[in-house]
Amino acid sequence: MYRLQVKDLTKSYGNITALRGINLELSNGMFGLLGPNGAGKSTLMRTLATLQLPDSGTILFDGKDVMSDPQSLRLQLGYLPQDFGVYPRISAMALLDHLAVLKGLTSKAERKEQVAALLQQTNLYQVRKQAVSTFSGGMRQRFGIAQALLGNPQLIIVDEPTAGLDPLERNRFHDLLSEIGEQIVVVLSTHIVEDVHDLCPAMAILAHGRIVLQGSPANLTRSLQDRVWRRVVDKSSAQHYLSYLNVISTRRVAGNVQLHVLSDQQPGEDFERCQPDLEDVYFSAIEGQKEGSIC
Repeated sequence: MYRLQVKDLTKSYGNITALRGINLELSNGMFGLLGPNGAGKSTLMRTLATLQLPDSGTILFDGKDVMSDPQSLRLQLGYLPQDFGVYPRISAMALLDHLAVLKGLTSKAERKEQVAALLQQTNLYQVRKQAVSTFSGGMRQRFGIAQALLGNPQLIIVDEPTAGLDPLERNRFHDLLSEIGEQIVVVLSTHIVEDVHDLCPAMAILAHGRIVLQGSPANLTRSLQDRVWRRVVDKSSAQHYLSYLNVISTRRVAGNVQLHVLSDQQPGEDFERCQPDLEDVYFSAIEGQKEGSIC
């Protein structure tokens, strides 16, 4: 079993602090890092991927200090950034073979076998001769996972992988990530609550560079049991409730506004208790976070 440990990690850009004392400990399986845009998720992902140095703190993978020997992690790392470019007019098979060479797979026979297997695993073998630049968003993300899996890595980092995908491609991508995450450490960074709910047995919520909550989605949701209340009000009345209740989220419903309120007692007439979900956990965790942020 592999283990990734992050201790007191900090990172600043000029006078803006992006990460503030991050502490995490992950083992085999899918770990979800959930947070709004600008929370510091991509900064943390780039730091874990050794693309930048932290100001302070340590990162250990399988007991080895990543900062003192980043190359040792890179040999075990697969990384899918939020945005990645591709060469125009180069087929999926040729580009994956080229990336395999860059990753140190020098045996032509080994590369051919692994490239074909990864294209099959990501359901891209039938379009292996097609230019990656012509792929749909979902196909390109699946290609991104294929390149991340080159060299049989023990740590996979994926940053906002399902943003912009249609529901069918998102489901395909979820199935692929679930399959990958059974034997190695997979860190999934996203602002999409459903991705973490569907995929991750462990998670943390990042807001303004700090870990504000972590645990299993089921336990975190259970912690709000009997404390979430709901009421639909007209738009003109919504601001009144926002001014004095602990409203953790609002949603438009047929021209009106549905309020979710966190309270130990019924917050008012016509409020009904509702079953909490991970979205309630997320919004309650980031509620009140008012500091500046950076992506």
